[in-house]
Amino acid sequence: MTFKDQILQGIPTILPIKKPYPTHANRAPKRKDILNKSEKQLAIRNALRYFPEQWHNVLAKEFAEELNAYGRIYMYRFKPDYDMYARPMENYPAKSRQAAAIMLMIQNNLNPEVAQHPEELITYGGNGAVFQNWAQYLVTMQYLATMTDDQTLHMYSGHPMGLFPSSKNAPRVVVTNGMMIPNYSKPDDWEKFNALGVTQYGQMTAGSFMYIGPQGIVHGTTITVMNAFRKILTPEEGPAGKIFLTAGLGGMSGAQPKAGTIAGCITICAEVNEKAARKRYEQGWVDVLVHAMDDLIVRTKMAQSKHEVISIAYIGNVVDVWERFYEEDIFIHVGSDQTSLHIPWTGGYYPVGISFEESNRLIREEPEYFKVKVQESLRRHANAINKHAEKGTYFFDYGNAFLLEASRAGAQVMDKNNIDFKYPSYVQDILGPMCFDYGFGPFRWVCTSGNPSDLEQTDHIAMEVLQEIMQNAPGEIQQQLQDNITWIKNAKHNNMVVGSQARILYADAEGRTKIANAFNQAIAKGTIGPVVLGRDHHDVSGTDSPYRETSNIYDGSKYTADMAIQNVIGDSFRGATWVSIHNGGGVGWGEVINGGFGLLLDGTKEAENRLQSMLFYDVNNGIARRSWARNDEAIFAIKREMARTPSLRVTLPNAVNDSLLENLF
Repeated sequence: MTFKDQILQGIPTILPIKKPYPTHANRAPKRKDILNKSEKQLAIRNALRYFPEQWHNVLAKEFAEELNAYGRIYMYRFKPDYDMYARPMENYPAKSRQAAAIMLMIQNNLNPEVAQHPEELITYGGNGAVFQNWAQYLVTMQYLATMTDDQTLHMYSGHPMGLFPSSKNAPRVVVTNGMMIPNYSKPDDWEKFNALGVTQYGQMTAGSFMYIGPQGIVHGTTITVMNAFRKILTPEEGPAGKIFLTAGLGGMSGAQPKAGTIAGCITICAEVNEKAARKRYEQGWVDVLVHAMDDLIVRTKMAQSKHEVISIAYIGNVVDVWERFYEEDIFIHVGSDQTSLHIPWTGGYYPVGISFEESNRLIREEPEYFKVKVQESLRRHANAINKHAEKGTYFFDYGNAFLLEASRAGAQVMDKNNIDFKYPSYVQDILGPMCFDYGFGPFRWVCTSGNPSDLEQTDHIAMEVLQEIMQNAPGEIQQQLQDNITWIKNAKHNNMVVGSQARILYADAEGRTKIANAFNQAIAKGTIGPVVLGRDHHDVSGTDSPYRETSNIYDGSKYTADMAIQNVIGDSFRGATWVSIHNGGGVGWGEVINGGFGLLLDGTKEAENRLQSMLFYDVNNGIARRSWARNDEAIFAIKREMARTPSLRVTLPNAVNDSLLENLF
């Protein structure tokens, strides 16, 4: 059968031969054995409903084996035999061009070069799933191949519920992931209901089909690291020869060494999984691999003495690095952590003093003991950071729930008021006031032709638009514009592409709209092929997350999720090709609600109307909320936008004199 025939077939008509698990694959962690006997029977019953009854006798035993071995039913037998990657859009069987673009994005998320655990349909973060199992993938692709522009596919946590009549102006796909009743949103609830096959953790851009490989976070990390050094260095100093110490080389965290190199410092990134570290080294994201601590000390001191710009991956535990560097009196200028602490008990964080292999055994066989060791490690980790901070290290929480889980473990990370953390979130200190409040966030695009020359042309178009905007931009946003002009100028040289021909930069509503409009005009002229627009959920409006995206909201509303819900609903009727809303993503299940979109530009007037309406709202919804929280930068930005757009009217806060409040209670 051809590739198109296999897509159109969906679930095969003949039971495929059982496949051996590939020995070279980076496997997902074995999940907790959390279901009782009757629940395991229910999980098998749930899985079998995708298949004809005559197969059940064979598949029931097989799925039970998977559930016992992995804690999940992935349905390996049904993984298609064709290569998984983003093909040019015209290679997909489709009645709708918008649906073809979504198929392209799904396959990009599952490309082994992009995905962290591709056999388990996990894109990044240890549990960020596109689908729960391969049957869901097959049925979804079949629906997308056969749907028209008068239908919408509704997806419940990876499950394609079905095609429903709608209209050409409606989204082609509406995605929800992990949307639990609030009282069922604790970590063990995810373990249980995911094992039952009724929900999944979509992370941010995994379950919304908008992951573009590590490039997406390289840019955000570059902006973060550059500004972290700007906070601690004098204008005359540069970051060359200065140390950025962190941990994690997985799906998202793997971007850190590349970002550090672009920022111009020494990056030392510890990773306990040698496969993950070696993958980043082979992809050119890490310059040097080091196994022994003594070798790391020697290589670090050499880099310092020569003022090198270099990235070093240490295959080992970062706690050991923090402690040994303190003993060796190696000064760490900037420190952070990007292990997957949103899932601390299931492979997101590995305790110091226990091997990677033994930790994986404990996760499955002795979960309570493993939890004890993780919390011991977090206390030790925080203690080492505290010692360096006393010497002047600037440490920030990178939104991975490090401080949250460290505090729950009893680590000394709380401020004197015992309410706030002693270290800021990077959004509190950097991205919130410097970017999000002004409307700058991660605007990204994918060239559906798969042609590198299309990407090069879009780079040039975007750079010209930003340069033109900068000529008349106010001083408050000159630095943001210049950083992104520099980024886009060097993007090709920095070899950012993994998987699809994609790019990212930070822009505000004006920049996003003008860049998108210029792309659409180029498509209309035949200069480039169609382009898919999107963004990370980690943005101005997309995410309500009190420990990350909305951590610089101080009016008490950072624990509410109105903004993310309003964002997705508002985007859906303003022209988005698809929308998604997730529980979890970044900091963990039950800790955040986040939403995203995708928008196909095909050179038509309809696409122009959609981009103008949707991109404007997608950004200004968040600026309005941030201005109501009394963030000065957001008040500046929304007033500027209202002056340019008479039809925009936003409720602004009145200032309150602090002295009025002092003796009221």
